[in-house]
Amino acid sequence: MRLRDRVALVTGAAGGIGGAVTRAFVREGASLCLADRAGTRVIATDLARTGARTIEAVLDVTRRTEVDAAVEATLAAFGRLDILVNVAGVVSMGPAATLDEAEWDRVLGINLKGSFLCCQAVIPAMRAQGYGRIVNLGSVIGKNGGNPRPWIDPSEQARASNAAYGASKAGVHAMTFFLARELAADGITVNAVAPGPVASAMTADFPAALKAMIPVGRMGRPEDVAEAVLFLAGEAAGFITGEVLDVNGGMWAD
Repeated sequence: MRLRDRVALVTGAAGGIGGAVTRAFVREGASLCLADRAGTRVIATDLARTGARTIEAVLDVTRRTEVDAAVEATLAAFGRLDILVNVAGVVSMGPAATLDEAEWDRVLGINLKGSFLCCQAVIPAMRAQGYGRIVNLGSVIGKNGGNPRPWIDPSEQARASNAAYGASKAGVHAMTFFLARELAADGITVNAVAPGPVASAMTADFPAALKAMIPVGRMGRPEDVAEAVLFLAGEAAGFITGEVLDVNGGMWAD
């Protein structure tokens, strides 16, 4: 029970990775605010069968008022807020040469601005209690410049290029580094997990040639990411801050 008596706010809780994070946290004793724009009734019902203590929040992470309301609801329900996990995000496909400006704004708004607003909103409560864990979801694409190799296979560029997504996740990494330094003296650690390709409906069309580049021989699973998040959110990671932890099957190594 590594998170016994801890309270966590998880954004994107209705998704594949978000759901895996919530299940791992409940297994380890945490109480949760399940936050997602799509609604969290399914995952909340599933967790209720385990006796978990949860509340739900309908949350668009790009709207400050909704972010603040989710934080306030968590504090009202549980009296504290120990952990924030920023999972909420969107994928985006498109090469830089043809990427629509509105798509750039949409992706950066959700993935980067949304993560920042959530981090900003939990700082006062975490500072007041002298303890906090923030875990952001980055991406291998924020490190390696993207998956496509158009000099080998031009068709990959159309199917798997991620100009806006990669930039947004690189921003999440940079934000993580900054906040880690700013908040360390307050007892708050800030880290990120950078997944490689994770099997989901969104990656169903991921090119086979790129899947073959993963040394462990398979796509990631949501549970692979959730276990890394769980580690960074726990007491054992108290001396780790400003880290971007790779969970990519060996396809990219720092």
